[in-house]
Amino acid sequence: MPVTVVRFNLVAPGAPPDALSARYRAAVEMACYADEHGIATVQTEEHHGAENNWLPSPFVFAGAVFGATRRIAVTVSAVIGPLHDPLRLAEDIAVLDLLSGGRLVTVAGIGYRPEEYAMFGVDWDRRGRLQDELLETLLTAWTGEEFSYRGRRVRLTPRPYTRPHPLLLVGGSSRAAARRAARFGLPFFPSAHLPELEAYYKRRLAEYGTEGWTMMPAAETPLLHLAEDPDRAWAEYGKHLLHEARTYASWQSDGIRSAVRSAATTVAELRAEGVYRILTPEQCLAQGLDSLVLHPLAGGMPVEEGRRSLRLFAERVVPALEG
Repeated sequence: MPVTVVRFNLVAPGAPPDALSARYRAAVEMACYADEHGIATVQTEEHHGAENNWLPSPFVFAGAVFGATRRIAVTVSAVIGPLHDPLRLAEDIAVLDLLSGGRLVTVAGIGYRPEEYAMFGVDWDRRGRLQDELLETLLTAWTGEEFSYRGRRVRLTPRPYTRPHPLLLVGGSSRAAARRAARFGLPFFPSAHLPELEAYYKRRLAEYGTEGWTMMPAAETPLLHLAEDPDRAWAEYGKHLLHEARTYASWQSDGIRSAVRSAATTVAELRAEGVYRILTPEQCLAQGLDSLVLHPLAGGMPVEEGRRSLRLFAERVVPALEG
């Protein structure tokens, strides 16, 4: 059965605070609806200083979702590790793990936007070493034992709910990321379908004598929007998908590989490309995808249209998958 995911990044170009407030509350309500209808995961992410209001605080959002739901997982994919204080992040994840009963999944990446590092006064050139320190600190802090951190003795409380620790994956599309995951014995989350990188990760696991596994996107992992009339939806709402696709593409260098990277410059090109797809429920089921990632509020999509998309997914796709 395919994995079912609802993605939220709360992008809303030019939205004033009252509209953003309504959008955030609607997203939590939609996550609650997804939980009630058997959808497996809410996926969210982290970016800073974006003009289009891209979500900067995924763990705060995750906490709101956990408070409104009972079963659904929240995957933060990804947290930009070097931008966070390691001890504080360890505490925040521990509290969310306790609050949710183990429903939090954290993918730790290092990001790809130097301007985000500059915003927080973090040295871009030290990002690899900072990520190593972060991962080591998280894993050690979650044991509940006292340890040495930057020359002082510290101890984290409370301990997380999940044993041996909350689910933590290392994300990225480089050999350095795969090597880091293997060295720490952590699962690896490639940012695209990269079988050669998965093979490299497995070789490194053997060399380090550690254990791990890969959660890799399938060869096709499009972002989905559902509508009764895709032609009409593309005509009315395609601009929102294009906005997000163009924003995301503008941030990424040639060396970054992503499952949802688009080269489109027009709505027509975006539709033909297939990274974003507007489908009827029947077309969605016929795709034969391993993961169904619904993106109901993509790029500033009107909330009511997002709700319609989610209802079609929850009421006409998910039950057919289960049946």
